[in-house]
Amino acid sequence: MHATTAIVTGKPATSRPRGGMTKKRPIDWLMLALVVIGALLIIAPFYLVVVNSFKSPVDYATSGPLALPETLDFGGIIKFWERVNFPEKVWNSLFIAGVVSVLAVVISMLNAFAIGIGRVRGRSWIVLLFLLANLLPQEALLYPLYYMFKSVGLYDNVWSVIIVFTVIQAAFGTYLLSSVYGTFPKEILEAASLDGASRWQILWRVVFPISRPTLSVLLIFFFIWTWNEFLIPLTFLASNANQTVPVAISVLQGDRLMDVTTTSASALLGIIPTLIFFLIFQRTLTRGITAGAVK
Repeated sequence: MHATTAIVTGKPATSRPRGGMTKKRPIDWLMLALVVIGALLIIAPFYLVVVNSFKSPVDYATSGPLALPETLDFGGIIKFWERVNFPEKVWNSLFIAGVVSVLAVVISMLNAFAIGIGRVRGRSWIVLLFLLANLLPQEALLYPLYYMFKSVGLYDNVWSVIIVFTVIQAAFGTYLLSSVYGTFPKEILEAASLDGASRWQILWRVVFPISRPTLSVLLIFFFIWTWNEFLIPLTFLASNANQTVPVAISVLQGDRLMDVTTTSASALLGIIPTLIFFLIFQRTLTRGITAGAVK
């Protein structure tokens, strides 16, 4: 084949590696090494958490944090489970994160539809306002929100946290979706209007189905971000019955001075629900991220 090519083209044939693979350059090996090092740095904390969660305090003291456990010990997991009433804390986090993610996505879609497609006046300034709301630190909100919720009777109530996080997440979602809806094909909207569709019907029958992958990604991110929040739930959820998983872990560590194995067990139990959620919706997240690349 190479000889025939050389005869036809009059150029010497060059041999190719099989399978179309090109020869690795030094920069490629360097990038591969950096990726491997980065992966190890990310995996190392998870390894320490998992390994030390199944050790007894004596085993941890004798073998150290890096060694595998001699025997599987579930004492740390059981101790943490019973001390904080872990199912109750998981339910609180699931309820707060689930309600916030759904409400924030709906509000973001409605706002972005009005700004990006409705073309309201001062659109650029409104989007800039939502951007500035995302840059506002949470510490600046604690003092006024504390007295506001105290005055309306929502302090130490999960709905106070739901309201705050819904507004925060919806601000980011509005800013993101406004730019997406701003580039929405006008031909589709005009065709729907000519068919007699109202703005409400255009939103739910045209815009919503097309933007569903993007909304799914926002829903997943809002859920995980809300689940991992710490400062606002710590401030507004004072009673033990209303605390979320991150707050329960931190308060118990400071109050009872748990050993390392119980601390690792608490971290492991706190990671598992979000990991399960991510694995369940992994395909949805992948489709949502890659949907914008296909026209």
